[in-house]
Formats: sequence, C-alpha cells, structure tokens
Amino acid sequence: MARLPLRPDFEYAVLVLSGRVEVEEVALDPGPLLYLGAHRRDLALRAAVGTRALLLGGEPFAEQIVMWWNFVGRDHDEIVRAREDWATGRRFGTVHGYDGQPLPAPPMPATRLRPRGRVR
Repeated sequence: MARLPLRPDFEYAVLVLSGRVEVEEVALDPGPLLYLGAHRRDLALRAAVGTRALLLGGEPFAEQIVMWWNFVGRDHDEIVRAREDWATGRRFGTVHGYDGQPLPAPPMPATRLRPRGRVR
C-alpha cells in the first residue's frame, strides 16, 4: 500500500488505465472516474505491479458546473449542445493515433442535469 500526500485545498479523482487499484479500500477497474472531492491530506492506494492509473487534481472550480460523460458546462443546455457537437463532429478535434470511429456519447438522462460545486 502507498500513501500519497495531497493538498487539502485541491479536489481529486482517480482514473485506472489498466489493472485494478484499491483507493481507500474501494476497488476501481479501468473505465469509471472515482471522484474524491477536496479536503484530503493524503490518499491510500494499493495496486499490483504494472497497474497504470492517473491521479487528477487541482483547485476546484469557482463556479457551479455540470459534469456529464466527457463534458463540462455551466448548465444542462450547455451539456446538450456539447453532446450534439460531439455527435456531429463540430467543435471537438480529432484524436490522432486512435484507429476507430469516435465513441458515441450515451443518451442524455431523462431528467435535467443540475449544476453543483463550490461557489465563492
């Protein structure tokens, strides 16, 4: 087990690229992003040799936001527009080195997405 030092004023998430990681006793496989929030001074991780994972962190946004799939916006309507732009090939660039069609965005949820987060 490793214990990584963190900045309590940052918020963090973990993304496993290959293998499996235990984050604070939660098993995490490749795919989902585990949001850890802020106010942590350290993080306990356990992983097998060869496992690859990203620890993402930074200062929290100063405004409320909506995060859904691969999109970040200020409200539900911005996410709807981003999804439409992704589906039609507008606004988002090409991923060079990826041999395949762009991943389709999942359908929007049946309810409106609500902004959340820190407000100064």
